[in-house]
Amino acid sequence: MEKQKLSFEASVKRLEEIVAHLEKGDITLQESLDCFEEGSALLADCNRMLEDAEQRVFQMKKGKDRQPELTPFEE
Repeated sequence: MEKQKLSFEASVKRLEEIVAHLEKGDITLQESLDCFEEGSALLADCNRMLEDAEQRVFQMKKGKDRQPELTPFEE
């Protein structure tokens, strides 16, 4: 059975729930491992979604001559 993909926002919310659950410290080792596994998969999905969004923005910002107009991000 294939898992349904969550939106970015839903994934972040679930990650926050997992972290809170792990921080309580009242779960078994196996439950901790299961939570870690789920969280790792969600994090990978979020990273992919962010990379896809970055590429979309990059494509939208291309200039008329099809060369990217890059503006560095401020950190």
